[in-house]
Amino acid sequence: MYIVDFLQSRGIGFETLLHRPAFSATRRARNMRVTGREVAKTVLVKCGEEFVLAVLPATSRIDLARLGSALQVDPTQVRLAIDAEILTTFRDCEPGTLPPFGRLYGLKTVVDMGLIGVGQVVFTGNTRHEGLRMQFHDFEAIEEPIRADFAARIAAGSDSPTPRKGRRAG
Repeated sequence: MYIVDFLQSRGIGFETLLHRPAFSATRRARNMRVTGREVAKTVLVKCGEEFVLAVLPATSRIDLARLGSALQVDPTQVRLAIDAEILTTFRDCEPGTLPPFGRLYGLKTVVDMGLIGVGQVVFTGNTRHEGLRMQFHDFEAIEEPIRADFAARIAAGSDSPTPRKGRRAG
C-alpha cells in the first residue's frame, strides 16, 4: 500500500518532503535539511524464523546482538536481510526504500529508544525522493511498535543538517 494513502486513510497529519533521491538516511537528512536524529531509517532484519522491521535514528547503527536480546531471540540467529528478501517483502517500494510501517507488510516493528521523544520524525515513503514528516506519537499510535534499546550512535557531528567541509557520511 502506498504510505501516503495509508496515512490519509487514518486521518494522520503529515508533510511530504520531496528531495533528491538518496540511498542512505544520512543523505536524506542532508537533502531535506533536517537533523539526522529526526530521520528514522528502517532496516529489515531476520530474527530466528521471522522478519522484523527495525526503526532507528539515522545517526545510529543497528546492534544486531542487542536487537536479538531485546526480542528474546538468540543473537546468533539475527542477521540483516539480503537484497532479494527486501525486494520480495517491499514490492511496492523502490529499491533502497523501506517505510517504517511493518504492519502493512505483515511484520513486527521495533523502534529504538533513540527516537522516543524526538517530536517530529522524518522517514522514507515508497520512493527514494519522497520523505514524510509526522509526529512521532502519531507513528507510535498507528504502528504500535515494540520499544527497545538496540542502536549505537555512529559519530558526533552527524546530527548537523548540512555537510561540513572535509567530512563524509558513514
